[in-house]
Amino acid sequence: MVVANKIEKFFSNSGTRNEVRERIIAEFIKEMPGTGNGDNQSKYLYYVETLNDGNRIYLERPANLHNGFDFLINVENINFSTTNRIKYNPSHDNIFSDLQVKKAESPEKYAKLYKLIEDVYNCEEIPEIDLSFNTGYPVDLILKVAKWFFIEQDIRYWNYSGRAMFMSGVPKP
Repeated sequence: MVVANKIEKFFSNSGTRNEVRERIIAEFIKEMPGTGNGDNQSKYLYYVETLNDGNRIYLERPANLHNGFDFLINVENINFSTTNRIKYNPSHDNIFSDLQVKKAESPEKYAKLYKLIEDVYNCEEIPEIDLSFNTGYPVDLILKVAKWFFIEQDIRYWNYSGRAMFMSGVPKP
């Protein structure tokens, strides 16, 4: 059985898209190579965010598809599955559906949340905020997962639209 290397590291979202992307890639480059499949692969878990409830967001490498610098975004103790299985990695649709529910609950509060998502998209650090909804995932989870979806898409699809792909799915206020 492969034992994952566990690393706790915060990555700033400040700067340009390229600066943010370079910080992540510079850390991944430090990984030791594997020597084959199965037990011979190298595996890494990067604990990158702590949510207000104490759960952490962590990146898992390699991801399922093993595409270069790709990684899987996971949230401890949060099951994003819509079936009977357990799935700690949120999908874009999990977030987009949650945002639709929040928008329906309070268009005014959702407009504030959308502005915060735009700030994350524009590579700004988000201070602690006092914004909550009665439904869905906590706002800090949404913002921090969105940060990592943006980064992941900038790494994976840099030569295309990168983070704009995820942002285009975020419901407008």
